[in-house]
Amino acid sequence: MSTSADSIDRAVEVLRRGGLVAIPTETVYGLGADASNDAAVRRIFDAKGRPADHPLIVHVASAAALDDWSARRDPRVDALAAAVWPGPLTVIVPRSDRVADAVTGGRTTVGLRVPDHPLTLDLLERFGGGVAAPSANRFGRISPTTARHVIDDLGDAVDLVLDGGPCRVGVESTIVEVVGPEVVLLRPGGVSVEQLADVLGGPVVDGRTGESRASGMLESHYAPRAPVTLARGDDPALAELGDSVAVIGPATGVGRRFRVLPAEAAGFAAGLYDALRAADRSGATHIVVVPPDHGPLLPAVLDRLAKAAAPRP
Repeated sequence: MSTSADSIDRAVEVLRRGGLVAIPTETVYGLGADASNDAAVRRIFDAKGRPADHPLIVHVASAAALDDWSARRDPRVDALAAAVWPGPLTVIVPRSDRVADAVTGGRTTVGLRVPDHPLTLDLLERFGGGVAAPSANRFGRISPTTARHVIDDLGDAVDLVLDGGPCRVGVESTIVEVVGPEVVLLRPGGVSVEQLADVLGGPVVDGRTGESRASGMLESHYAPRAPVTLARGDDPALAELGDSVAVIGPATGVGRRFRVLPAEAAGFAAGLYDALRAADRSGATHIVVVPPDHGPLLPAVLDRLAKAAAPRP
């Protein structure tokens, strides 16, 4: 784990020699490799236990890099980039030849975003290329929002961990596909659909059903070891739960709380993954989550909770 003054230079060196660097972003920590180096990118899949057909997101320093990684410019992408980047939005666009084949899972498109974290933006500027980075955890498990989470999950599989502190947003980026005539939502995240529609001057189509063609689209994902159940805050059954059950949620209703999180979705999102990990560490045999009830990030939080609670494959 590195926070020293020369940590960025060391991270650039690791990336250039085909190594893996865990990078902080405003959403979650990513497991990064040179997006133009096929062998390096394949190390990400090996470290995570990630299926080879599950595409990655390429992180770039600015919207100017779109010309390098996308096969064509689209005014809708330009508008979204100007409004949101740096920020928690990934756009899926036709890929250029610069993208390593392993990044795209065999697809003709690639996901791109500019993260909003000073350490990683500095790294991307100095590196001068794109960094392919899914979340820095075992595939299907809880995403990491601190450097310690990365080390706990991946250990020596990562060559260098950049410690940028706790992630501010706490859930992954919104993903939209901008390929055909409609802009299609594939994953809700740190930017609301309403905000995107305002920028575009038109609707964003919900495309979350069907085949998985972007990160986080599988039915079961973001899962702790203990099974998860969702409940209402006023459910009287919460008062009857034993000590082996961890309850996460707002401090309302009845029953004890293992971890109290805000009722507003953004505050809830910022603490959710750490709370799930803490519940696992406590030895809880079951985790009950009372969701937040308002806020622009509510769809993203409910999406993550539904997938965490889904039956395991």
